[in-house]
Parts: sequence; structure tokens; C-alpha cells
Amino acid sequence: MAFKLKVSVSFIWLIVLALVTGSNGGGISIYWGQNGNEGTLAETCATGRYEYVNIAFLATFGNGQTPMINLAGHCDPYSDGCTGLSSDIKSCQAKGVRVILSLGGGAGSYSLASSDDARQVAMYLWNNFLGGTSSSRPLGPAVLDGIDFDIEGGTGEHWDDLAKYLSGYSKKGKKVYLTAAPQCPFPDAWVGNALKTGLFDYVWVQFYNNPPCQYSSADIVNLEDAWKQWTSDIPATKIFLGLPASLDAAGSGFIPVNDLTSRVLPAIKNSSKYGGVMLWSKYYDDQSGYSSSIKSHV
Repeated sequence: MAFKLKVSVSFIWLIVLALVTGSNGGGISIYWGQNGNEGTLAETCATGRYEYVNIAFLATFGNGQTPMINLAGHCDPYSDGCTGLSSDIKSCQAKGVRVILSLGGGAGSYSLASSDDARQVAMYLWNNFLGGTSSSRPLGPAVLDGIDFDIEGGTGEHWDDLAKYLSGYSKKGKKVYLTAAPQCPFPDAWVGNALKTGLFDYVWVQFYNNPPCQYSSADIVNLEDAWKQWTSDIPATKIFLGLPASLDAAGSGFIPVNDLTSRVLPAIKNSSKYGGVMLWSKYYDDQSGYSSSIKSHV
């Protein structure tokens, strides 16, 4: 009996140790959809490199507009040509990858005119991409895991309302994950108020194209200070370091692999809110091999 008890206690300690040592292990989130030469969604998930895939983008919605998805060269939504992605989405989910629809982007046409407009957009998203039903689901019957707010234009109004309405649908069954991709200057001009709701699970902050808070080989302090502000002031489950996957992926902010693994990650991983790294985008990651080079360090 005593021997059995000892084994049980040892086993429990092993589990506790695993939880403690693994607590700051992070995942990689990738954006897919804006380049037809980046492979299929199923191929993206099959690489084993990513824990989250953001389908980019639902670029037109709100303010009376007919919502329209834009997946560049992957498929034509105007002829219902993207419904075949359902099997890819299910394949990803079967591998444990969370598949999320990203709203907005840098070149979309979107805004929310009122709280009621936000409610209607939330209902559209629920019925067409999440657990609801519609005769015209753009990506077919697969149920996505959540919605990403990559809001980079329009106004900062009513995104908090949209988050609240979407979060409410979690009560209908499968949890609706909410994520966002704000710029690193704090607070974000567009989704700053929405992030204060505390409803967001993952926030992948864009530490690029923003010199005041991005990495510079001469000075890591600006990035560190911004990271501390994001992790202390935003009530989200996890915060991610958003980066370009190659030099060509953004105007500025690329961090060489060695700098990331030896300087940046050690400086930010001690935060309990550290969730990992977000990369823009699958196409550029294919060109650079960035995620493969950093995965064991994330």
C-alpha cells in the first residue's frame, strides 16, 4: 500500500512538473489566404508548424454592405468557389489546429454604423461561418473555431459591441474564440475599446510597421516596454508577438531568427500571458522557413 501511494505521489509530481515547465511554451499563429501560391489550407495545417490559422480575410462587411470574403487566388467566392474549403477546415481541426476567420485587413471596406449593425454582423458570422445555419455558407458547412479582428481602417466604433454579440453565441454550444491583431502602439486606434471588454482569448499584437514599438538591433527596450504594457493592461488570455515571416513581408520590423531566439523571446517569455508568435503570412513563411527555424524556441 505504501509503495503504491509513493508511486501515485511521484506520478502527481511528474504531472505538476510538466505543467510548470510547459506553462510558457507557446504556439505559432499564421495568416493564410492572401496569396494563391502559399499552398492549400489543408497543406498549411499538415506542416505541423502552426497551432492557429487565420483565414484572411472577410474584407467587406458592415454599414449595409453585402459581406464578401476575399481569398485572393485560392478560390472565387462570387461563384461559391470557396465552399470546398470545408474539408480542409475539418482536416485542420482534426489535427488540433484552431481555424479562425479574420475580419478586415489592410485593404478592406468595412465599418460598423451602430450597435445594431454590430448585432447583425455577429448574426451573419454565426449563421455563415460558425455554429448557425444558412443556405449560403461561403466556406461550406464546416464550423470555424472563432473570429479574428484585424481592423486597420474605418473607425474604432462598435467593435466592442461586435465582440459582445459574438461572445454571446458561445452559450449556444461550441465556444467562439475571439482574437485580434492590433498594432503595437498602445492603445490600438481601432480595437482598443473592444480589447478592454476582456472577451478576447488571443491577441496577436503587430510588432511591425510600427517603429516606435518594434524591434531594432540597436535597442530592444521599445519592444520590451510595449510588450509589458500589452501584457499588463489588456485582459486577454494570451498575448502573442506578431512578426513578419520574412524581410519582404512588411515594410519594417523583421527580426532575424538568431535575434529572436537569443534576445527577444527570452525577454518576453517570462510573462504568464505569453502565448507565442504570430506570423504574417503563410506565403512569406514558405519563402523564408521562419517558423521551422523558431518553432522549438517559441
